[in-house]
Amino acid sequence: MKQSLEAVIFDWAGTIVDFGSFAPTQIFVDAFQSAYGFELSLTEARGPMGLGKWQHIEALGQDPVVGARWLTRFGRPMAQADVRHIYETFIPLQVERVGLHSALIPGALQVVQGLRQQGLKIGSTTGYPRQVMERLMVLASEQGYTPDCTVCADDLPAGARPGPWMALECVQQLRIGAVSHCVKVDDTVPGIHEGLNAGMWTVGLSLSGSPAGWTLDQFLLADEVARVGVRERVGAEFRDQGAHYVIDTVGDLPPVLKDIEQRLARGQRP
Repeated sequence: MKQSLEAVIFDWAGTIVDFGSFAPTQIFVDAFQSAYGFELSLTEARGPMGLGKWQHIEALGQDPVVGARWLTRFGRPMAQADVRHIYETFIPLQVERVGLHSALIPGALQVVQGLRQQGLKIGSTTGYPRQVMERLMVLASEQGYTPDCTVCADDLPAGARPGPWMALECVQQLRIGAVSHCVKVDDTVPGIHEGLNAGMWTVGLSLSGSPAGWTLDQFLLADEVARVGVRERVGAEFRDQGAHYVIDTVGDLPPVLKDIEQRLARGQRP
């Protein structure tokens, strides 16, 4: 078997669309407020980013700070009924507003077009449920981005991140010969774990995603000192969690893929 890349599997928010991953973050804040009048900060909402949205709400309820505040407010820990109510509040808000943060991240379309010209397949996974993605996929397609497959957090009975199942479903749908011929690109730790658990090369994005928390304008206006600070903070977290590479945004991906091709040719594996 020829040892070369076959596919790149991208996350969505913070990776291909929605610089800074603001759509889900703000909606979590609004859903907690609307469902229970409970105050949640943007920073707190970002904490479990990358998980499926149901699991994200559960993780917030189990967070030491948020959970303690919930216990003080309601006199009991967050229960599954609470998770369900917040989730059911979250989904229609997310469907309604996902278009506000659907712009492609600069360089994303050009990178994907270049990969297709090289014969690579394009997969995608997301923490969004299918109901949200049906809307977002249309908006992305109107901008020229249509991956070969999209696997959503609620598609599979086994679950979502940090497990390997969504990434491996891409492998099946794309008919990939070996998981070591795939690269997972993501802006969150659960997304990196998804790729690692699936046996893939992994690339973390330090400046365009949720951990950085920058809008596109903030990114463009930031001087190099500010960029270095965020790059080092987020990059250290990704590397500590096993990411093979860390870059600023998806626009910086081509040299990484070239390096992976060379490593594969030398017989190296993720």
